[in-house]
Amino acid sequence: MEFRQIQYFMEVAKREHVTKAAHYLHVAQSSVSRQIFNLEDELGVKLFIHEKRRVKLTPIGRVFYERMNLIMNMMDEAKREVKEYLIPEKGTVRIAFPISMAAHTLPSIIYSFRMSYPKAQFQMSNALYYDLIDGVVSGEFNLAMIAPMPKNKTDRKIDGTVLFKEKIVALIPKNHPLASRTSIQLHDLKADPFVLLPPGFVFRDQVLEACDRAGFSPNIAFEGKDIDALKGLVSAGLGVALMPEMTLVDNTPRSTLIVPIENDSLSRTVGVIYPRERKLLPTEALFYDFLVKTFSGDEK
Repeated sequence: MEFRQIQYFMEVAKREHVTKAAHYLHVAQSSVSRQIFNLEDELGVKLFIHEKRRVKLTPIGRVFYERMNLIMNMMDEAKREVKEYLIPEKGTVRIAFPISMAAHTLPSIIYSFRMSYPKAQFQMSNALYYDLIDGVVSGEFNLAMIAPMPKNKTDRKIDGTVLFKEKIVALIPKNHPLASRTSIQLHDLKADPFVLLPPGFVFRDQVLEACDRAGFSPNIAFEGKDIDALKGLVSAGLGVALMPEMTLVDNTPRSTLIVPIENDSLSRTVGVIYPRERKLLPTEALFYDFLVKTFSGDEK
């Protein structure tokens, strides 16, 4: 196999279109088609199914694409590692995060890091909880902020560090009967309608488990696709919600109130994970060390 064949194959697979891939690669369509044919001939399998003007990967083509994607990511990392080896302060950090950290937590951390290393660059992605873990394992990115920290990290081929714990608080409408309270017990909300994230979100499971420990099953009135949607539902007076405290920093709707919950165990861990079987690139290692040192005084 030649590198050019793999390069052409990857572009066709991503775009599901030979002509579009050729246009992106700045080569003739016939050249792309020929290289794909030669690759299939060498492997002895069909990698694509032709459907009118589009192409789709065959089942074995999908397996081959996933393996080649890992290899291409490793090649890109090797190039970056060589460049960053001499001057890691000018390299790039590829990091992913949940959307709940987008407004305050991660921007604050990056700002502090760039005060010390102003030439460092960042490539950032947001993803759901299990996609963050899968992305680190597959090489899509090398670092991910995550909450809560996963259990059984060894089984998941990741490692990492808990950076801090954050409290879970209640967000209620301003006209709520408990609005004058400085703090509440979670079971004080058992008669209220709740707004929750949809099934599949880890934080939804945490809320349900917390309510169960408090002795009730919440009346789920509405679901919102993300934290901001939940804030909007509470603001409209349609229910109450439990929220990670960090999501409400400088971003609380005017018609709502934050009320602390009297339960020390009602919290979640926030940490950073990295691949167990791959070494961090120099700039990413620098950023990881910065994270650990920054939060080393926080309660774990």
